Amino acid sequence: MDRPQLADFLHTRREALQPEDVGLPRGPRRRTRGLRREEAAAVCGMSTDYFARLEQGRGPQPSEPMLAAIARGLRLSLDERDHLFRLAGHNTPSRALRGDHVSPGMMRILDRLADTPAQVVNALWETLLQTPLSVALVGDETRFTGPARSFVYRWFTDPAGRLAHHEDDRPGLSRRFVADLREVYSRLGRDSQAGALVEALIANSPEFRDLWQAHEIGVRCGEIKRIVHPELGLLELQCQVLYDADHAQSLLVYTAAPGSESQEKLQLLAALGERVPGT
Repeated sequence: MDRPQLADFLHTRREALQPEDVGLPRGPRRRTRGLRREEAAAVCGMSTDYFARLEQGRGPQPSEPMLAAIARGLRLSLDERDHLFRLAGHNTPSRALRGDHVSPGMMRILDRLADTPAQVVNALWETLLQTPLSVALVGDETRFTGPARSFVYRWFTDPAGRLAHHEDDRPGLSRRFVADLREVYSRLGRDSQAGALVEALIANSPEFRDLWQAHEIGVRCGEIKRIVHPELGLLELQCQVLYDADHAQSLLVYTAAPGSESQEKLQLLAALGERVPGT
């Protein structure tokens, strides 16, 4: 671990960011160059004291999850993220298809969608980031670990994974998820994370096993997504997708037709707060 260089790197990256770059208000008569330490600590999900000690070259060696949080919070590029890991004395993370690092550009877009349900997912349907309204709409999908990180795995192994979707849409969504996973599997191969996910699903879900054997490719569903909220009821939403080819990640943005009942329900989401898991 190179403490002086790590401290200098964190300091320069913090000063290179503006509050609006990370979704924070600038406030009147601001004189600070870049982010304040407490602001940088907040977006990285750590205490101000911990961040300050790292920036002053006197902190302990950060863990890999902590470094990943810093990389996301400071909007580092992949090259900058790898540099951060090396300075902290860790091997650089794999740049495989299921990478968890969200690009700075994608995060800037997400920061500007505070009033919209939106989330970033990787190729295995693991949710990496959500806006507050996305959490209010479908629950916190970033809390899972192991195979359950993948929404596709939860869809086929946990009945609660389907509750947010209208029951008439579920058979089509099952076919679509299997077809999507097969496309990723064909690119990465049996020895990849996609291969491990397929093996786990075959072992734990007869439904998945039958659909996998059907070998369907390119299954598509309708443009309207029918989300069932436990308090607001049915919302008919359009899902727009922005794909980041370099990171193999997608930004999903949910909108409702102007003046519709679903738009009115979206406006109520913020007041309701986070959706309870399993509902």
